[in-house]
Formats: sequence, structure tokens, C-alpha cells
Amino acid sequence: MIGQLSGILLEKNPPQVLIDAHGVGYEVDVPMSTFYSLPMPGEKITLLTHFSVREDGHFLYGFCTRQERSAFRQLLRISGIGARTALAVLSGMSVGDLAQAVTRQEVGPLTRIPGIGKKTAERLLLELKGKFDDNLAAAASRAGEDGRSDILNALLALGYNDKEAKAAMQSIPAGLSVAEGIRLALKSLSRA
Repeated sequence: MIGQLSGILLEKNPPQVLIDAHGVGYEVDVPMSTFYSLPMPGEKITLLTHFSVREDGHFLYGFCTRQERSAFRQLLRISGIGARTALAVLSGMSVGDLAQAVTRQEVGPLTRIPGIGKKTAERLLLELKGKFDDNLAAAASRAGEDGRSDILNALLALGYNDKEAKAAMQSIPAGLSVAEGIRLALKSLSRA
């Protein structure tokens, strides 16, 4: 139906945005990963979308990348997982982190997401196993490397110099999520 939406970003009220597309205002629900990468209101925006028709209404979900939209659609195919839960998963972890958790069959990263218990996490891992395409599987294998560069960039953005940031990176074990890695690096820097 509606696969992409381009227009002017009017409002940002998490987790929803309002986009003016040629005089029509579209309310679009987005995961926080997309929300944080949006421009300021008044600027042009293009989102890939997923259109859903249910008994209680028509809903539009927006994503910055094809991988996010693909992961959202995979999550929706799981019995008992609705759009709100799928958005929560994508808000709580990147697509690469999700693919990595599925590849390794690790429930820990999923149970850290509000509303996802151990049983639901186990079911998600079981249902998603082998469902990600080659691009997402490649993202899972690169997640550790990309995550480390994201952590380093975050430390530099927070005002730490290159030497301090690289020293803090030494204390971070491989395979952590970006958020967890930043938390450990900041803890290490606070002791120094």
C-alpha cells in the first residue's frame, strides 16, 4: 500500500511523528532508533513505511532503513507479537544487535527491553532463527566491530580526547551492545 512517505516533518512526539505530504498530515509511529536520527521539525524527510489495517483503525509505521522495516515485518509474523512490541524491540536494540542475539540465541539482550520477559524472548529467538536475510546476517557478524566504533565515536562526542576514549575501550569485552559498552566505558573513565 504505502511503502514510502516523503514530506516536511511537522512534529516529533515520541514515538510518533507528523509528516506533511502535499497538504496531508500523516501520523507515523517510529521506533526510537529512527526517531533519534530524524531532522528538526520543518525539514524534509523520507521514511520507508509499513501500512497496517486493523479492526480499530489504519496505522502507519516508519523506518529510516530497509533493515529496520524488514526486521519489523519479521517480528509481526510471530504469533502474539503486535506492532507495539515490535517497535519496542527495535527501540531497545539495533537490527544488528537483534540479528546477533538471534544468531547466538541469547535471551539477555531481549529481556532488557521493557515488556519482554524470558519466555517471550525465547519464543522470539526460536521464531526468528534463520529468518533474517543475508544482509542482516552480515550485520550480525559485523555488529561487534561496528559497535566498538560506535562506542568510540560516542565517547569522542561526549568530549573525551582520543587517548582517553581508546584507553576506556580496552576494558570493554567483545560482544556487548553499544549502550552497554558506553556505560562500561564511562564507568572506566570515571575511575581514572
